[in-house]
Amino acid sequence: MKKTFTLLAAAAIAASAGFATPAAADLVVPNLSYRTGPFAAGGIPYADGFMDYFTLLNERDGGIGGEKVQVPECETAYNTEKGVECYEATKGQGALVYNPLSTGITYQLIPKVAADGITLYTPGYGRTSAANGKVFEWVFNYPANYWDGASVAVKHLLDQNGGSLEGKKIALLYHNSAYGKEPIRTLQELSKKHGFTLAELPIDSPGQEQKSQWLQVRRDKPDYVLFWGWGVMNSVAIQEAANIRFPMENFIGIWWSGSENDVTPAGEGANGYKSLAMHGTGMDYPVYADLKKYVIDAGKAAGAGDQVGSVLYSRGMYAAMVIAEAIRKAQEIHGTAAVNAKQVRDGFEQLEITEARMVELGLPNFGQPFAASCADHGGPGAAMIQQWDAAAKKWNLITGFIAPDDEVLNPLVAEDSAAFAKENTITERCN
Repeated sequence: MKKTFTLLAAAAIAASAGFATPAAADLVVPNLSYRTGPFAAGGIPYADGFMDYFTLLNERDGGIGGEKVQVPECETAYNTEKGVECYEATKGQGALVYNPLSTGITYQLIPKVAADGITLYTPGYGRTSAANGKVFEWVFNYPANYWDGASVAVKHLLDQNGGSLEGKKIALLYHNSAYGKEPIRTLQELSKKHGFTLAELPIDSPGQEQKSQWLQVRRDKPDYVLFWGWGVMNSVAIQEAANIRFPMENFIGIWWSGSENDVTPAGEGANGYKSLAMHGTGMDYPVYADLKKYVIDAGKAAGAGDQVGSVLYSRGMYAAMVIAEAIRKAQEIHGTAAVNAKQVRDGFEQLEITEARMVELGLPNFGQPFAASCADHGGPGAAMIQQWDAAAKKWNLITGFIAPDDEVLNPLVAEDSAAFAKENTITERCN
């Protein structure tokens, strides 16, 4: 009776989320999205790009390897409890992989996916030490993670200061959550290595009230501000920085704090603001012509169409592309189009994305090539710096890919993953 009630409850959640039960032969990739609440400005374009790419594969190619892809969408509102509910409601539909776009939800799902045998793909977010595949068998976060991002930002500042940050003051302004706290340890180690002073300024969710933090910035006059924000918090921070006339070229956000929706509310005040970038910007890629033909013009787009080509739309599309390539790899490895969750995990672990393949996919020079392995679930970790041009209303890439400082990061990943393995009685694999 208890089992029956649980199944009925899961079905009720699924029905309320507005998705249909997929056909038995379909490839199922649930989309744990958030189109409501203070984080919708980031969630909507990402979800649209994610959905539209799979629609493109279905309409143009007949799916992946001849199997159509079903993408049941479940609203999480960026709420960890709701995210877990969505996972429980959708996993029984044959889910192959999850990409929840939330570090909080990711932390809760890591033990669940290991128990259920389903891949968790968290590109550029989540638990950083999941890059160690020896411990985290079911989690992948390539091509880069938060600690990579922190290191790349510091490397950029080193380049801006002749190779030395000795005596400089850097403030970290961050969302007071698992997400925002991720880079702290890395920045602490980098401050020791490079001689800069680090100030940590948390902002409580959702981040609409930041005046006290920016008063502290105005008082302490840090040379640079690094920013780990999301949703409405981003546009508020950029406006507050403009209000106190903080030099925008010295204000650098992580890749989740660098979308058009973050900077446009501040108008000219946002000019010169920088953020990290995991991939290229704009619509000058052949894949967009196919999206227009098969999805947008065909009236099959997930959203209103106003986010197409934006940074976060492209990132959602990029995540879907990686998932699709992992599924394709799994089909190749196992000799069947109707792959299951365990086989898809094998595809993720043996996936290699080359520049030649990116060209074939219509995304030349868009993202960094990478090759996963049993031990490496994190990828190369490089990132670029983009800068906002308020007059042209567009992001410009001002650097190429910058590699992170693995000399600092690798020991941190090893230490954190070893602690997780000990706490959860996990024996390292890949020996």
